[in-house]
Amino acid sequence: MKPKIIRACTISLSFIFMESLLAKLQKKYEVILLSSPGPELDEMERKYGVQGKRVPMERHISPIHDAVSLWHLIRTFIKERPTMVHSMTPKAGLLCMIAARLTRVPVRVHTFTGLVFPTATGLKRKILMLTDAITCACATHVIPEGKGVMMDLQNNGITKKPMKVLGYGNVKGIDLTHYSRRPEVMELAQKLKKEGVFTFVFVGRIAKDKGINELCKAMSKLSGFAPARLLLVGWNEDSQDPISQEAKDLIANNAAIEYVGPKYGDELLTYYAAADSYVFPSYREGFPNTVLEAGAMGLPCIVTDINGSREIIVEGENGVIIPPRDEEALFQAMLEMIRNKQNREYMAGKARDMIASRFEESFVQNCLMEFYEDILKLNK
Repeated sequence: MKPKIIRACTISLSFIFMESLLAKLQKKYEVILLSSPGPELDEMERKYGVQGKRVPMERHISPIHDAVSLWHLIRTFIKERPTMVHSMTPKAGLLCMIAARLTRVPVRVHTFTGLVFPTATGLKRKILMLTDAITCACATHVIPEGKGVMMDLQNNGITKKPMKVLGYGNVKGIDLTHYSRRPEVMELAQKLKKEGVFTFVFVGRIAKDKGINELCKAMSKLSGFAPARLLLVGWNEDSQDPISQEAKDLIANNAAIEYVGPKYGDELLTYYAAADSYVFPSYREGFPNTVLEAGAMGLPCIVTDINGSREIIVEGENGVIIPPRDEEALFQAMLEMIRNKQNREYMAGKARDMIASRFEESFVQNCLMEFYEDILKLNK
């Protein structure tokens, strides 16, 4: 019989990254996907014949809901008796690792794709550190998505367990066939371009912790120095992590800032292809996939000096690294990107090859498959 593994995330949207990995996993393992109910889980069941388990989980601290979710997870694990539970995302990690330990699941793996506590303060920071410590204590194996995440876990005393970054980091990898300047993508991108206007693009949540406040103010200032525009691609998280009223007003009233909403598939690629530079001034990350995507599309990147971003971008080679929360540094980096064509073209020329050499999709997936083989052998 194939070993049974349960892959768990808090919300089903997080399973999108598993599409190309799932076929490889199903050849060797009986795979169950577990998350809160959602259309992505429904689609994975329909498309790949994988079994799905639905356990509602709140993303934020909610003691009563969390207790109910934990009870349902315990019942699920008792019924399914998996060899391994592998969780990602904070709440699924905490609840699944506790439930898996209580039900004596032999192999319990959690991947930290990012940490929230480093940017939190006061009581919230202490609670977040405690929940991460409990997750690690209940897991048999801890995978930090990158070296920065691993250092934060070690330096803040979250765990003393041995940890391993798989490959160069990242859990998804980049499909270089998809993320490429294919003729059909370039044809659509041509319609988005504006002659004589330098285009920056941001892809991600329109939220405070993504640096949108600083980005909008820097772009507003930049408008007086050079013909430029900013394309904001992503969904608005006004209910979770709202941007400032000033930033909202700039998006609404400044013609140089264009909010276009979320984009997917080839339509998303056209926005990368229509841009001259990617800009990502986030406060915290685990390992940002959009920086990988932008690099694969040949864009020089402006990123902040945070986990993940500093592991993808090499200063002056494929992009520029600036301090987080620094509006002036961001403005200067954007202005330099426009004015210094020689440096910009050098970084653009290196961008795709640097992503391909470290983060190509099959390489990242094979690192995970080899890890599974090694830890499951030890359990036999």
